[in-house]
Amino acid sequence: MSAAPEHGLEPRYQWPIPPAGGWTADDLDRIPGLPPHGELIDGSLVLRSPQTRFHMRTMRLLENALLTQVSDELDVDREMTIRIDYKNRPEPDILVFQAEGDTGPGQTWHKPEDIVLAVEVVSDDSVERDREVKPRKYAAAGVRFFWRVEEEHGLPVVYSYELDPATHVYVPTGIHREQLELKEPFPITIDLTAINRRRSVED
Repeated sequence: MSAAPEHGLEPRYQWPIPPAGGWTADDLDRIPGLPPHGELIDGSLVLRSPQTRFHMRTMRLLENALLTQVSDELDVDREMTIRIDYKNRPEPDILVFQAEGDTGPGQTWHKPEDIVLAVEVVSDDSVERDREVKPRKYAAAGVRFFWRVEEEHGLPVVYSYELDPATHVYVPTGIHREQLELKEPFPITIDLTAINRRRSVED
């Protein structure tokens, strides 16, 4: 019995078979029929399971807050890959980048040197990737700031990190519950309890 319909795929969908040596960063844009938001980790395709409401609403909260508070030279994207090297194109949930890194409407990835902040919202199927694998890759690529977001009693908790330029590893800068307040990479305040709050008509 095929599991394809359960995942929203055509019944005769053929899963792509990796070439010898694994996939490359360029392959990610050329694989036919690839489900949305695939990423490349060490030459292997990683496909996401369906999002939970917590994951979706946390991304919405952070994206909206960041968009209203970033400086003019910065911009915000969600779910766009970073081309770290030939075998790695991880996809953060949210990223803040230098606005000059916008190459137009057909852009499918960012250069790591343009990324100011990468954010991962941890899901059940991404615990090891979001806590260990991807932070190491972002740090090695020189992404200066990283946030890891976990669920606690239905609310987001943000673990913030800054890159140590001497060791190229992330150093914790805070654990934020209910309210996030940071001065770097730019002054920002986020009410983390507002995850389920709908904006009023006047906003």
